[in-house]
Amino acid sequence: MDTANMQADASSFIGKLLRGHFGKGPESVFVAIGQPYITVYIRGFMSPTEKVLMAQKEEVILQKTRDLVMASLIPEIKAYLAITTGYEIGSFYYDWGLHNRSAMFVVMSGDTEMLPQENAVGQPQAMRDALHQEIINLSKQSEKQPDDIFSHLVNPRTVIVEREGILVAIERELIRMGMAETLKLAKRSLEKALLHNNNHFEAILGSRVHDIFVDWDFEKNKSVIVFCM
Repeated sequence: MDTANMQADASSFIGKLLRGHFGKGPESVFVAIGQPYITVYIRGFMSPTEKVLMAQKEEVILQKTRDLVMASLIPEIKAYLAITTGYEIGSFYYDWGLHNRSAMFVVMSGDTEMLPQENAVGQPQAMRDALHQEIINLSKQSEKQPDDIFSHLVNPRTVIVEREGILVAIERELIRMGMAETLKLAKRSLEKALLHNNNHFEAILGSRVHDIFVDWDFEKNKSVIVFCM
């Protein structure tokens, strides 16, 4: 099966899966398959019940509910992608753009170790350096400067930034105490506010930024940020 057909089949599968578990499917699902990432950009995704929760400013309840459902869906999505693409499937990151009724899944194929920076595709050196510095500045405000940072232009509309070594001592202790879910909710709120209130990204990327997503893998001490233009 060629890549275009794999992407179409994966879009259909994920749309139906979300509809079956959330009661309402997304308006559109865009899948991009290519080493080392598989990205799934979802738009128009919010059930009537979730709209009520948003109106009542109960975003934390909405996110917790979605996270519970995703815990059961992630193994199914990874298994499907492994069979469809033939790739070895690794880490899975996801985030919700509730204000835009959007979502992003990022699946790592093969070895999930960070790729060398020189392997970045399609990014001018000046753009990459400016983007990395802005992410470093933001990271210092919310946690600490990453030990390593790498970015990849997946396609003209999608940039992925990986950070390694971002957790501070108090965060590692909270995780050890079983408070990983609470920590992730807090980091989502803090980092997304910093990302969305930053007025430099559009100038750096040379395009309007429609969505920004962020997720963490606490076990690997890694984070993924996705810019959608």
